[in-house]
Amino acid sequence: MIRASIAALFLPACFLAPGMRMNEGALGDRGHFRVVPITPQLLTSQANARPAEKQRRDDPTSPSGYEYRISPHDVLSVIVWDHPELTLPAGQFRSPETSGYTVSADGNIFFPHVGVIAVASKTVEEVRVLLTGKLAQFVRDPQLQVLVAAFRGKRAQVAGEVLQPSQVPITDIPLRVQDAIALARGLTAEADPANVTLTRGAEVYHLDLLALYERGDTEQNWVLQDGDVVHVGDRSQNKVVVLGEVRKPSSLPMVKRRMTLADALGTSEGLDLIYANPAEIFVFRGRYDAPEIYKLDASSADALLLAAAFQLQPRDVVFVSTYNLGRMSRVLTQILPAVQAIWQTWDIVRRR
Repeated sequence: MIRASIAALFLPACFLAPGMRMNEGALGDRGHFRVVPITPQLLTSQANARPAEKQRRDDPTSPSGYEYRISPHDVLSVIVWDHPELTLPAGQFRSPETSGYTVSADGNIFFPHVGVIAVASKTVEEVRVLLTGKLAQFVRDPQLQVLVAAFRGKRAQVAGEVLQPSQVPITDIPLRVQDAIALARGLTAEADPANVTLTRGAEVYHLDLLALYERGDTEQNWVLQDGDVVHVGDRSQNKVVVLGEVRKPSSLPMVKRRMTLADALGTSEGLDLIYANPAEIFVFRGRYDAPEIYKLDASSADALLLAAAFQLQPRDVVFVSTYNLGRMSRVLTQILPAVQAIWQTWDIVRRR
């Protein structure tokens, strides 16, 4: 009877042994999973694979074709040579900005002898030609210079993980995403330059400035337009979770989105030498319904070279399985108090 009681304790204890497990057979039954061994061939194929394309379209404005077009609230400076009476004076106490012609909200300015003319959406050269033609009726061979004295009409916003979120003016010099971030005093320590969004009207585009900084990928550095909003995301989601039979299960922040499997295991203080099964180290990636699963067999120490070359991605989960003997040890630890109690009870009854 005593033996039967002990056996009855062993059976459920095997199923209740503490710790998570990786059941590859059960994954196969669900039909959405495939465990990919981490091999030199896999690392080569990943290194040769082209990075996934970001959601973006071609930058519609290139520096070679960039032309600033006048906007309402801009201030124009118009100089008519040899005719000071047609030029608003700017001196020691009056800047060109305060002495120029402010473009009204409906896009017009008033100029002597000419009257009201529409200048919005025109370049300074187009305005110069327009004013020259109209002044020719009153001034012989007029010579004009038209400049934008103050750029007030067009703005882009920079928000998120920058030191000084603010609006930045768009001028006659092309303003790129990186220029706008520099005007906002740069990135904070928590910024993720690989996670920058550009909102233009109803469209949102994802830009990877880390590729610009490290690889010179200028396709990520768009020229901004009026009303654009640049948002720099934080790096709070750039983490790797390490669980299972390691000495220090933890959530590890990535530096510039880089961390290898060996880095993750080493930062977690390595495998638990008593319970860990080095032949079953898994990396889970992606969604629950269709994840990518990679497996490293590190039963031979030289396989750690593969771990040192396997690049993790944000929100990967690293799991180290329990060795079968270690699981049995935990089962025995669970049932040992019950076995001792039964043995002591039987011994007391036997002695009577």
